[in-house]
Amino acid sequence: MNSHWNPAPRRPLSRREMLWRASAGFGHLALLGLAGSEAIQAAPPPPAATAGAGASPLAPRAPHFPARAKRVIFLFMHGGPSQVDTFDYKPLLIRDHGKPLPFARPKVVSSETFNLLKSPWAFRQYGQSGAWVSDLFPETAKMVDELCIVKSMFGSNSRHGGALLEMHTGSDTFVRPSMGSWITYGLGSENQNMPGYVTICPTQSHGGANNYSAAFLPAAYAGTAVGAVGVPSRDAKIPFILNTETPRDIQRKELDLIQQMNREQLTQTGPDRELEGRIESFELAYRMQSEAPELQDVSGESEATLKMYGIDDRVSEDFGRQCLMARRLSERGVRFVQVSHTYKWDQHADLRRDHSQNAREVDKPIAGLLYDLKSRGLLKDTLVIWGGEFGRTPTAQGSDGRDHNPEAFTIWMAGGGVKPGLSYGSTDDYGYYSVDKKVHFHDLHATILHLLGLDHLKLTFRYAGRDFRLTDVHGYVVHDLMA
Repeated sequence: MNSHWNPAPRRPLSRREMLWRASAGFGHLALLGLAGSEAIQAAPPPPAATAGAGASPLAPRAPHFPARAKRVIFLFMHGGPSQVDTFDYKPLLIRDHGKPLPFARPKVVSSETFNLLKSPWAFRQYGQSGAWVSDLFPETAKMVDELCIVKSMFGSNSRHGGALLEMHTGSDTFVRPSMGSWITYGLGSENQNMPGYVTICPTQSHGGANNYSAAFLPAAYAGTAVGAVGVPSRDAKIPFILNTETPRDIQRKELDLIQQMNREQLTQTGPDRELEGRIESFELAYRMQSEAPELQDVSGESEATLKMYGIDDRVSEDFGRQCLMARRLSERGVRFVQVSHTYKWDQHADLRRDHSQNAREVDKPIAGLLYDLKSRGLLKDTLVIWGGEFGRTPTAQGSDGRDHNPEAFTIWMAGGGVKPGLSYGSTDDYGYYSVDKKVHFHDLHATILHLLGLDHLKLTFRYAGRDFRLTDVHGYVVHDLMA
């Protein structure tokens, strides 16, 4: 007798049996599809929308109330510049150099810090405002009466990844739409031949593309990356922007055929954000051919302008080109432009050497940008923002470094309706904690939106069953910062 049992071969399932066994799964898929469709249909249109049905998602839209600013340039200093070495002058830090911190310090991300460390740079007062600026920024200091310096910033996260996400998106734990995406969602763009949101040489670490993504907002509001960290800004171009092989009229016919097929697909599937985003991206790419190549070509700029941005100097050339491109993009109606000095300001050691090098790379370009915007009449309605994801400790890490410090740091704004020559808020005697008129990232975001004519409580998008906003359930507008 054979001791091995040989089961009968399995016969294939009939279609009726397959459907019966999978019925629960099909129901689940249908429920997900219904929920997604309802979420899309329930999502409110952008605020005070003036664009008609079928119009470009980037068509200009009216703000909630009269705006002070029309556009934003964000100068992002990735790594965390030290507030006590740049714009937050602390005489007691000089006096008590080498002594222990006389109060409890917060938990920080890296190794133990030691005694107080005075700034290696002298501070001086500049302009009619008398604002204090260190010798790191002699060129920016010449424009100090245009700056609104916020010395009492604080955040929630001491790690680069979380802090970058919080600064850019308002959340340090979840993937959320970026500040630039919310702004273009609310206002559209002034130029339909260019993206509404451009980020030049963005970071690819510490959140990467999540720092400029649209997340659950429609894809048209995502940041368009031009170049990346490690790519010289002279080579940071929008790729494949010219088609020299196919005439424009033939391109148009080809695109019309593709779009017809895409729209027929939409009639069968219903709302599909990915497909709708693809349709719009094809159209935008076609339109960009008429403007982007000339816009990216800076050869027509005068020698004086190139020198003003530091492009004649090997040290400042790279960031200078970024700042010049930011002016050109903003001048052409791009709503939100970010330039990034990536990833250089994280001086756990070699503070004197590396902060000096960093400042030499960005100081003249920043001053040139501010002067250029003002001379062209653009600064009054262009909001320029400078800052990093957190500050540094006033205590030493090793012999010549500072650790991360989200408890206190400095940002400044210029133009766009902010109060020029203002130094707002303060830190303690050594610059460890923000103590007076504290401003959280949520408050900063609410204030930026307000300057653009957007009520942060009303700029919402329904997703996953609830209304989301840039400031989530937080944020207060800091009216004292406004002219």
